[in-house]
Amino acid sequence: MQPQRWVPAYVALGSNLDDPAVQVARAMDALGELPHTRLVLRSSLYRSRPFGPVEQPDFVNAVAGLLTTLEPARVLQCLQETETRLGRERPVVRWGPRRIDLDLLAQGGTRIAQPELTLPHPGLAERAFVLVPLGEIAPDLVVPGVGSVRDLLSRVDSSGVERLAA
Repeated sequence: MQPQRWVPAYVALGSNLDDPAVQVARAMDALGELPHTRLVLRSSLYRSRPFGPVEQPDFVNAVAGLLTTLEPARVLQCLQETETRLGRERPVVRWGPRRIDLDLLAQGGTRIAQPELTLPHPGLAERAFVLVPLGEIAPDLVVPGVGSVRDLLSRVDSSGVERLAA
């Protein structure tokens, strides 16, 4: 029997409905309860303007750092189950408002390109609302095939991302 291998994984959290800061905090706590997974890093909360064409309230975003022995597809399944348990309904409109959104950004050195899962997350390099909190907890992380978080962050306009008071 091979020993379990703990792999770092990073998850973006976002909400802009039903007291978004509370929703993100609830989701962060839920990440700490995932099987075969430990929540080891929590970014601060950040307010950001909505992404996409739909008019909606500002988002509250954060990033969690996990250690897990789960395969990426199982992590994604756990994230989707957590979203459902926390009251997420799949949006009618892409990039529309949501109670909670959990995105697997990267897991170890894994690169996957499948319809149900792409790692690293395809929008990671362009999204300040992800890079700013990720840069807070893992600035030296090298995202496979993309680059270091510090370098990626230097290339985006982060003026619309504001750290919330603790």
